[in-house]
Amino acid sequence: MRVLLISANTERINLPTFPLGLACVAQATLDRGHDVEWLDLMAQRDPEATVKRTMETFQPQVIGISVRNIDDQNMANPRFLLEQARDVVRFCKRISDVPVVVGGAGYSLFPQSSLEYLGADMGIQGEGETAFPLLIEALEGSRSLSSLPGLYRRGHGLQGERRFTEDLDRLQLPDPHLFSTSAYEGEDFWVPVQTRRGCPMRCSYCSTETIEGHALRKRSPEQVVQWIARWVEAGSRRFQFVDNTFNLPPSYAFTLCSRLAEAQPPIIWRSILYPAKLEEKLVKAMAKAGCREVSLGFESGCDKILKDMNKHFRSKDVRDAARMLSDYGIHTMGFLMLGGPGETRESVEESLAFVSALNLDALKITVGIRIYPHTKLAKTAVQDGLIAEEDDLLFPKFYMVTELEDWLRETVAKKVREHPNWVT
Repeated sequence: MRVLLISANTERINLPTFPLGLACVAQATLDRGHDVEWLDLMAQRDPEATVKRTMETFQPQVIGISVRNIDDQNMANPRFLLEQARDVVRFCKRISDVPVVVGGAGYSLFPQSSLEYLGADMGIQGEGETAFPLLIEALEGSRSLSSLPGLYRRGHGLQGERRFTEDLDRLQLPDPHLFSTSAYEGEDFWVPVQTRRGCPMRCSYCSTETIEGHALRKRSPEQVVQWIARWVEAGSRRFQFVDNTFNLPPSYAFTLCSRLAEAQPPIIWRSILYPAKLEEKLVKAMAKAGCREVSLGFESGCDKILKDMNKHFRSKDVRDAARMLSDYGIHTMGFLMLGGPGETRESVEESLAFVSALNLDALKITVGIRIYPHTKLAKTAVQDGLIAEEDDLLFPKFYMVTELEDWLRETVAKKVREHPNWVT
């Protein structure tokens, strides 16, 4: 079957991000013997004309569209980004009546309501590498749609219970030569690498569990290193591990760093660290393997707020982590998330004083917390009257302690002016 896959994202929040998830789906679809055309709209100045030209030339029999971002998570001036994907769906349906299927991280958060909003025929929640080829088989007539895992049909709801692939090595990583990275030339482009899926930490506000599940699933370090080597052969030198908790479990992270150091690819890389259970042994191994930057997601410098967020570390752990990373020459960016449940002027001032003393290379401050479904924060927001229980939260809503908002914005703005390396 002729399959057109479109990455609808054109948003360059922070840095443009290569659509790794859709690339994995493309590889899985190719491996099943289908003819795949790949279209990354990040590279296109006129997405509508590009989609029209590609569809007229390729004549797809099914179209898959990846949805990465729902909004920009900015409470002060939120931008709803799902309109971009809806426009792409409309372009496609205006030209052809073939099935349009949506998926991706953003879609997986709101599978029912976003499918209705986008106007697509079907959507796949979760891992598309397994479900999308099965859907193609169903469209070819060799199986029923009624039991496909994670498949939603507009007007018919969920067809089959979602499944998670336990052994990620079974899911083939995409061949670097199959996809153009022209959209990122001239940018500070970092190849995204995902070694693990799922997160067991259950932070009060986090959507990762909804997207990837609670159980942590891992690729073998050997497979990861081999894939990086293929990108190096293709000319890439910068890599970004997109795992939310690169250092967990510590034994896996250490083995991965050791394999990278042994292979000695000419690369530098960055990652996201969880400030708990971070040992100097691992930080040393990371530096030796080429790690140059780390995002340290601690969100608060107040132990009471950390506990309320269900963080499994305290401010002392963050201090120790920042010191170790600095000792090994790893550039560190911290994150504060202010205004959530239990926040007070005192806890805000404690957090700001805490980060001032850390001597981080950079700091990102978020005022107000985006509320996602199926989280502890959503339940708290209902109890506090900020949202209704039936609100599906597709359109962004935020948790903010109301009496703090004006003071908090003024206080943060003043601090940002005083610290050139702090941003909001």
